Amino acid sequence: MITSQSPSAKKAGVIAPYGGTLVDLMVPKDQKEIIKKSITKTLECSDRNACDIELLISGGFSPERGFMHQADYQAVVKGHRTTSGYLFGLPVVMDTDRDDLKIGDQVLLNYKGQSLAVMDIDDKWEPDKVVEAKGCYGTTSLEHPAVRMIATERKRFYLGGKLQGLELPKRIFPCKTPAEVRSQLPAGEDVVAFQCRNPIHRAHYELFTRALNANNVSKNAVVLVHPTCGPTQHDDIPGTIRFQTYERLASEVNNPRIKWAYLPYAMHMAGPREALQHMIIRRNYGCTHFIIGRDMAGCKSHLTGEDFYDAYEAQNFARECAPELAMETVPSLNLVFTEEEGYVTAEHAEARGLHVKKLSGTQFRKMLRSGEEIPEWFAFRSVVEVLRTT
Repeated sequence: MITSQSPSAKKAGVIAPYGGTLVDLMVPKDQKEIIKKSITKTLECSDRNACDIELLISGGFSPERGFMHQADYQAVVKGHRTTSGYLFGLPVVMDTDRDDLKIGDQVLLNYKGQSLAVMDIDDKWEPDKVVEAKGCYGTTSLEHPAVRMIATERKRFYLGGKLQGLELPKRIFPCKTPAEVRSQLPAGEDVVAFQCRNPIHRAHYELFTRALNANNVSKNAVVLVHPTCGPTQHDDIPGTIRFQTYERLASEVNNPRIKWAYLPYAMHMAGPREALQHMIIRRNYGCTHFIIGRDMAGCKSHLTGEDFYDAYEAQNFARECAPELAMETVPSLNLVFTEEEGYVTAEHAEARGLHVKKLSGTQFRKMLRSGEEIPEWFAFRSVVEVLRTT
């Protein structure tokens, strides 16, 4: 087990990154072209690969300095911890079908016309994806989106090795690096991370603003709204559209205790394992607290409709891991909208006999398509405008 910075020590400034140092793999500008010209082999990256490369180069995956070797991969799959003893929720690997790439090679990692990094191939193996699926996602069912991803999208071989960063992916949604986000956070105050992968509606806003009043959060804390803008489930709203909804909402919400940034992360819908992964990443971005819902990063079988994870499995697992990360979890409130008092907890509404108004995601999407009026208690007007015009 790796002991981490104590909760009291973080009060001197912004909490230290996981492992103590924020990894920065970007090479000096004057060396980039020289390095690029010396590499003869190239490998084209997927959207998911590009997200991983960006987080490795910028320190979002600190203390990792490259794609995991087989030993670390197997250790994380088996027990959510690297061979060095650091917690890690999910393995980070480069995949390929190419037989010509060998241990000892240097390869240029390209993405949509950009050269992102040079990778030293230190390890290459053919993974047991059944074991990976069961260890990371708790199931081997292809109904699980990440199991389907590793079975049908990821290639035959995995590569491990350190990286030299050349440039970050150019994105429609500009993602601040951990160093850039940390520089904008107040020293000595708690920073509460809010993770989402969908447009923010009224209930979300109520949730993350009320989290600032949680018992374990300091009086002058701020919340970092930090949505993932990489690949998610196939039926989610595309990242470019989600980005527009976030930008519109951020421009109209004038609250100095809310900070906004975007995370170049590809979702796995891995429940408890993903909760741990997100906590590590958010600590590297300077967060001390993490809001976690009852079914964070959960998913259902399309055949049976059953959840792959128990309702509180992610919350409980994150709570167990939090002390080692010198972080604290903030359980997500179960908020409902009532005619009498607006947003309150479901428990409060039931105790008072209040009239709860409901609108399902399916109903919301149907109303969007048909042009029906969306009640403002459910969704921000600006967000609805973006969703209807894109």
